[in-house]
Amino acid sequence: MRRAGILLPMFSLPSPYGIGTMGQAARDFVAFLTASGQSCWQLLPMGPTSYGDSPYQSFSSFAGNPYFIDLDDLAAEGLLEKSEYADIDWGDPRYVDYALLYEKRFPVLKKAVDRLLASPPEDYSAFLRDNSHWLEDYALFMALKGEHGGRSWHDWPEGEKLRRPDAIQAARERLAEELDFWRGVQYLFFRQWDALKRLANDSGITIIGDLPIYVAGDSADVWADPRQFQLDENLDPTEVAGCPPDAFTADGQLWGNPLFDWEYMRQDGFSWWLRRVGFQFRLFDTLRIDHFRGFDEYYAIPYGDVNARRGRWRPGPGLPFFQAVNAALGPRDIIAEDLGFLTESVRMLQQNTGYPGMKILLFAFDHEHPDNEYLPHNYNHNCVVYAGTHDNETILGWMAHARPEDVSFARRYLRLNKDEGYAWGMMRGAWSSPADLAVMQMQDLLSIGPEGRINTPSTLGENWKWRLLPGQINGRLTHRLLCETALYGRTAPMPGCFA
Repeated sequence: MRRAGILLPMFSLPSPYGIGTMGQAARDFVAFLTASGQSCWQLLPMGPTSYGDSPYQSFSSFAGNPYFIDLDDLAAEGLLEKSEYADIDWGDPRYVDYALLYEKRFPVLKKAVDRLLASPPEDYSAFLRDNSHWLEDYALFMALKGEHGGRSWHDWPEGEKLRRPDAIQAARERLAEELDFWRGVQYLFFRQWDALKRLANDSGITIIGDLPIYVAGDSADVWADPRQFQLDENLDPTEVAGCPPDAFTADGQLWGNPLFDWEYMRQDGFSWWLRRVGFQFRLFDTLRIDHFRGFDEYYAIPYGDVNARRGRWRPGPGLPFFQAVNAALGPRDIIAEDLGFLTESVRMLQQNTGYPGMKILLFAFDHEHPDNEYLPHNYNHNCVVYAGTHDNETILGWMAHARPEDVSFARRYLRLNKDEGYAWGMMRGAWSSPADLAVMQMQDLLSIGPEGRINTPSTLGENWKWRLLPGQINGRLTHRLLCETALYGRTAPMPGCFA
């Protein structure tokens, strides 16, 4: 079945309170998706962000981002007074100010959690019980992090760093109030998320989530279960994750994440991963697995190196990992992020899993060659096509910065012209392709230039900030998108589109 969807991070939704949330703007976006003939909403990872504000570096693989809890919905439940948050300066509505959120959001949420726990809902104890396998460690991790001024767990006192039972018990008693807060925050997050997902599914919209292959070193995941990772006797990584040097980055990419101890995980039946993937499918209908190549072989860089030049490839878990996932969870909708240089063994792994891969239209024009796998005439149907993703320029940003010969090739190949609009012409190339699913960034639907870029890989400071403004989604845009989607068989034909 041919389908279409939109990639829009939760943080990019409009709101007057500093960041997009799971409230009315999210419900309005679901209505827009339905009215415009879309079938899917793709999100970025939804976890609490750590240093650099990247959703791919989270304090937990399981927890939800507290910033996404909608304050107006809390007020409607009687958990907040509007005066407690509406008069706060939340910054420029065009961009997320994470420092401001860190300073001002948690005191507001503390008021809501205090009222929640004064008379806990009937399902609160069940939530705590059902999520205890991750929630207790996460709540204690965050409480200790707060007590230690935000420092990494590697710099905590030895008893807490090494999770010695007496130190952990003392911390639980000493920080009981903070533990209650972090538990309550997660209850509020998942209650709002469950309601939003239920609305989306009832409206015919499936939610595509995004699972980073690696976890942050400073996370509850690594602190709570260091056996799963390649760490030395001091719990420091022996090697870390990244990508090798290539034509674009002479030093490669040094991500710095701890690497998995795949042999230990294999002997344990991949139980940590099965919990992680299973939990993600509690949140999402479809899961995009980031850096799929890393399951075939992964790049390991000596810990302490300042770049990725000395790294080397090591074997990953391969097909037995995905067979274990399938055996434990049953058939699931998974998208393999298979971008970059792919070896024959990676291609074989993807073929054996049957997962659709990704095609990025902006990658199709960097050399004029009819065999380029990103040109639409080379697609098979079992793939997901994007004009660009969160790591790319917007279409208009690409046209402004790409080599003139690449832009000229794109103009000729897609018959781009000003009357249609270059962004819409590029998206037409994706919608008309054989790919089963076509997902466009919201910024491209609005023909936004370089200022709409979500992330520039290997940089810090200006990423993960772009936001919609009220009124940018309107009836004209809805109708145009619906007609384009219908024209290429990705939704039912609608009266009036082709008059």
